[in-house]
Amino acid sequence: MTERSAVETRRVERDEDGMRLDRWFRSHYADLPHSRLEKLLRTGQIRVDGGRAKASMRLAAGQTVRVPPLPAAASSTSTAAKALTKAERAFLASITLYEDDDIMVLNKPPGIAVQGGTKTTHHLDRLLESLGDSPKTRPRLVHRLDRDTSGVLVVAKRREVAAKLGRAFQTRSVRKIYWALVKGVPKPPQGKVEAALVKAAGPEGDRVRKARPGEQERAQSAVTHYAVVDRAARQVSWLSLKPVTGRQHQLRAHMAILGHPILGDVKYHGDRDLPEGVENKLHLHARRISFPHPSGKGIVDVTAPLPEHMQRSFELFGFVEPRETDDDPRAL
Repeated sequence: MTERSAVETRRVERDEDGMRLDRWFRSHYADLPHSRLEKLLRTGQIRVDGGRAKASMRLAAGQTVRVPPLPAAASSTSTAAKALTKAERAFLASITLYEDDDIMVLNKPPGIAVQGGTKTTHHLDRLLESLGDSPKTRPRLVHRLDRDTSGVLVVAKRREVAAKLGRAFQTRSVRKIYWALVKGVPKPPQGKVEAALVKAAGPEGDRVRKARPGEQERAQSAVTHYAVVDRAARQVSWLSLKPVTGRQHQLRAHMAILGHPILGDVKYHGDRDLPEGVENKLHLHARRISFPHPSGKGIVDVTAPLPEHMQRSFELFGFVEPRETDDDPRAL
């Protein structure tokens, strides 16, 4: 594969203010593999205002991005997207919980990746990019969920909307509630986990762990509020989780640190000694999200129904989802 020889310096436009760096590259260089982007960032070949940057960095209008030589196929002129099949369109329609002129809110099924990677060709980002006519009008993800996590996922229909929502996520004006089934019963039944996390890649894939003394420079602060909604004896608890920060695997790692890993979590030991009848799938669901509408008018508040494997586990343990007239255990 040939590469362009020239280094580019591009300025962040006003409608890109607040956009994550990885999504900025996705917008301008649609065919650049995410794994290649990560390597370029890791080796310092991509820089923002002359400094090293991370994929999750939020850009500001007027900043400059150094773009190293890229494969010719990743050129910003490569904007053609593969048309969706009838089945793919039907799938997107089936998981759409809310839609207006500016945004979509999807109910992501477990097992489907949000973004592509070296060995991942079927992912939501690919389906979404096929809906627009150009990089500016293609729907784009505003945040992410792990492959095995289900639930609400917000999509912006245009670049400027994505920038506004990016700022909302950055300022923590977005409220997210997750439901999880965990081993045992946390004490106290309501509390806060405040444990900084560091990445710890291993043979079974990326994961995070609690930062150790001396690792402050590369640790990311992470805070999660939790509350026990119901429990089945001392065996399993239904938790409502509210992340204050949004780190990779934060809820999964924090529950493991608390001593109560999420059922079916193969990365954090929640798959060991599962209760009889429980499927070995991650029992973590992004239940509800609310945020100011990017138009400035009103609040978007969307709830996602449980995936089938969690519904079966709820029935197994006798957990009952609230009716609209009941007190809502989603609120902390």
